[in-house]
Amino acid sequence: MTGIVHLVGAGPGDPGLLTVRAVELIAEADVVLYDRLIPPEALAHARPDAELVYVGKEGEGPQVPQADTHALLLGHARAGRRIVRLKGGDPFVFGRGGEEALVLRQAGVPFEVVPGVTAGVAAPAYAGIPVTHRDTASAVAFVTGHEDPAKPETGLDWPALARFPGTLVFYMGVRTLARIAERLVAGGRAESEPVAVVERGTLPGQRTLIATLGDVAERAAQEQIRAPAITLVGPVARLREQLAWLEARPLHGRIVAVTRARAQASALAAGLRSLGATVVETPAIRIRPLETTLPPLRVYDLVCVTSPNGAELLMDRLRDARDLAGITVAAIGPGTARALKERGIEPDVVPERAIAESLVEALEHVPVKRALIARAAEGRDVLPDALRARGVEVDVAALYESVPEPLADGAREAAAGADYLLFASASSVRFFAQAGGALEGPRLVSIGPATSDELRAHGAEPDVEAAPHTPDGLVDAVLRDARA
Repeated sequence: MTGIVHLVGAGPGDPGLLTVRAVELIAEADVVLYDRLIPPEALAHARPDAELVYVGKEGEGPQVPQADTHALLLGHARAGRRIVRLKGGDPFVFGRGGEEALVLRQAGVPFEVVPGVTAGVAAPAYAGIPVTHRDTASAVAFVTGHEDPAKPETGLDWPALARFPGTLVFYMGVRTLARIAERLVAGGRAESEPVAVVERGTLPGQRTLIATLGDVAERAAQEQIRAPAITLVGPVARLREQLAWLEARPLHGRIVAVTRARAQASALAAGLRSLGATVVETPAIRIRPLETTLPPLRVYDLVCVTSPNGAELLMDRLRDARDLAGITVAAIGPGTARALKERGIEPDVVPERAIAESLVEALEHVPVKRALIARAAEGRDVLPDALRARGVEVDVAALYESVPEPLADGAREAAAGADYLLFASASSVRFFAQAGGALEGPRLVSIGPATSDELRAHGAEPDVEAAPHTPDGLVDAVLRDARA
């Protein structure tokens, strides 16, 4: 039995640049063989039982021999597995994807190629530099700055490159900048020709050096430019002064650590990244569904849902929205209301503040005899106690529980070095502290009063509290604080 290999481009580093097809294949794969600089968010799409194997190379650092990668591809394919060979950028642009495809073809192993966004286009674009422009560059050439060291002589025609009427983009050329500049000048390019060197393009910490062929090597050494970097030669480099956009985003340069459960963190992280923040996902909490049997809903005249997780798990247990027909549905806040609307339910009662006390007030004049509260196992009893005090018969359905997520040393250190540390629930504070996470250093951002109280219980005063008490409110709170 033979499996299949997908040679997949992961893009240049920004997880938002993964293609839809790449995400689909990663989610289906039995095995993922991945390179260096693959964003963790890309690997997070893999199944929990998928085998993740690092096969990367790092300049003059650790190297996984290419022959070993070939052997892994063939071995897993012959075992009938679905393999994703996840490569930075595009697999067929200086990614050795062509070599791997030939090995697979010669062995009779089926394969598919999934192109990715290549760094030679993406890194300049993130620096505000188009590789072509109608007035100044009608052509672009992609060139390796690091040829196979086993070659007896260069395979590049440097005089032809010097005469090339357009933009030159060099990959992997940081250590050879002096030689590249020297050969282009020797071939006829002016020493005053603009050059841009983009370090860590699309990745956190991206920075751009604008220089000339005459001084780029010296200035790159002074600025301690390191790989990975893309070097662009041509007049379009001057456009950065007018078109730079990355640095203009309001949270550019800010590092934000998100402690929310990984499954719920993606939308929050995306909102922060769209504003320019570098997001460090350090989940200290995980949502675990419980095997709870719901009573027939027709016996209730009120159903209260106290979190987006509760909304999802409640709707998963219903036949469809018709099961809630004729029942007053209350959501604790806008985030929970949104989760219900996405599943076809328009809640009848939604307080502006996403706390139990506000929901109690909002239900004060709602007639009710029997209520069901869908919530977490560890939820506060403010709502059920208040309803019972009114004479309401209340049942509580614990649909899930929050459990600790182990915090790796790297994640703990990354959170400690962040500018902001975000907590979206009281349990995330508790579990983060239990895992050894530090509640000092970054500015602490709480989603609401209960979370703020939990921070205080651990000896930490929140610097910012979201209003409204929703994930969107968390993003707005960070934005307002950063601008203050």
